[in-house]
Amino acid sequence: METIRVIIVDEQPLFREGIHYTLERLGQCTIVGESTNPAEILALARDPGAEVILLDAGLKSTDALELARQLRQLAPQMAIVILTPSEDEERLFQSIKVGAAAYYTRNISPEELIEAVQRVNRGEYLINDEVLARPQIASRVLQSLRELPVSAQDGTDEGSNKDSYSPLSSREIEILDYIARGNSNKEIAKSLKISDQTVKNHITSILKKLAVNDRTAAVVHALRHGWIKIQDT
Repeated sequence: METIRVIIVDEQPLFREGIHYTLERLGQCTIVGESTNPAEILALARDPGAEVILLDAGLKSTDALELARQLRQLAPQMAIVILTPSEDEERLFQSIKVGAAAYYTRNISPEELIEAVQRVNRGEYLINDEVLARPQIASRVLQSLRELPVSAQDGTDEGSNKDSYSPLSSREIEILDYIARGNSNKEIAKSLKISDQTVKNHITSILKKLAVNDRTAAVVHALRHGWIKIQDT
């Protein structure tokens, strides 16, 4: 079985060693690099074989969220898992904005960490129901989308016309529209009279079809192509 190639970014040697041991001995992973130096981290991320990066949100050597943003631009195929010292809604919101695939406090168990790495490596987006079901966070994500330039919503960037073709099914576009309006999976399921799991399956399909890692990026993609629009309420 192929191993998952992981980069570890953490300033505490003991915690870093614990992650290393957990993933290599128990999680079928290969650690391809460890660093807290931004230039070294970006250099490691340029390796097309790196698949997941574990990033300490409490870095003192650099701004971890700015580093995450640079990593998303440099290596969009690589999943970012944010490990935070404590629950922090502002940091959580910013993690969503920079495209992190998962967000956990540092008291995560070894089993949870292994499962998270395996799932984000499969393209799953774990900042999901628990996060977007929080009214304040959902509202802020939605507001960020509302503040996109009009050209981005209408698909008219650089004078181009919006794309009429969509790889998504009508149901998937409907679900994206609900997400854009700030609905949680449970709310979408209730509105469409389908199960929560069916909604999750549709979202997984959407992310794969659009080759994006998160719900916010999928909505932005759909807005830019004119498949959905956010109407003021």
